[in-house]
Amino acid sequence: MPAFNVNRKTTIKSSPNKIFSVLNDLSTWKNWSPWLIMEPEASVNVANDNKSYDWDGSRVGSGNMKVTGEDENKSVDYDLNFLKPWKSEAKVRFELKEQGEETEVTWVMDSSLPWYMFWMIGMMDAWVGMDYERGLGMLKEYVETGTILSKLEWKGESEFPGVKYVGVKTTCGFDEVGEVMMTDFGKLEFVGQKYEDIATGVGYTQYHDWNMKKKQTTYTACIGLTEIPDDIPEGYITGEIPATNIYTLRHIGKYDHLGNAWSTLMNMSRSKEFKQNKKIDPFEWYVSDPRETAEKDIITDICFPVK
Repeated sequence: MPAFNVNRKTTIKSSPNKIFSVLNDLSTWKNWSPWLIMEPEASVNVANDNKSYDWDGSRVGSGNMKVTGEDENKSVDYDLNFLKPWKSEAKVRFELKEQGEETEVTWVMDSSLPWYMFWMIGMMDAWVGMDYERGLGMLKEYVETGTILSKLEWKGESEFPGVKYVGVKTTCGFDEVGEVMMTDFGKLEFVGQKYEDIATGVGYTQYHDWNMKKKQTTYTACIGLTEIPDDIPEGYITGEIPATNIYTLRHIGKYDHLGNAWSTLMNMSRSKEFKQNKKIDPFEWYVSDPRETAEKDIITDICFPVK
């Protein structure tokens, strides 16, 4: 069967001992799993010794995982078995390397796909890798602070009235989005002040393309306007997110964790929990002003146009 390997790492401000105690206790995984956050109502059964668990859900499928090896404060090995949506097995491993007051954490998966899904091998590193990156981000925050500033609220379908905008269109790598977008919205502050009489004060980002092979995205960061002016400065564009029905998943918390909402909606779209209208690009709607809102309370609505 077609094999693939996924390998991601992060640095956590903690001792290997503390991180090891989280990784080898599977009861803690419910707190930071990049998959279980997508379906809080999924059934999760952890064994009494906290060394194995099984799960079952409509979005996350079903399967089981078991700790198979431990090298105290250095590594943990697991056997991972997927039962639905298709059967497969994986060897998973966490490696810990002490670096002064920090610890480098590496998450590795070796697995394979059914032979008839050979065409997906080239994309598995990107897809699973993005989940690993989300998971490592939540693990880091969980270990360092004891909490994770990321909650999801399913708002369902509603009508979006449409909005005209002035924006900045950008293509960048997945790992650059946060930093580059901050720069883009810094540029938009200028036009927001220039057109304050017609600016709505609401920010959006519309995503036009996700290139999984190149690990790049193309998006337009924008602010709403009641009308389009004639004197747009060079380097800016104008456009419109049209009136449409949308499915909204609300994210409450740090922008760092917005991938939890995006991954959930992409999963829901693929499993046809709603009928996505792919003629209109999905977008983020920044409900809260981050300059006036605590990180734990920042509201961002992720909106997928629906038919």
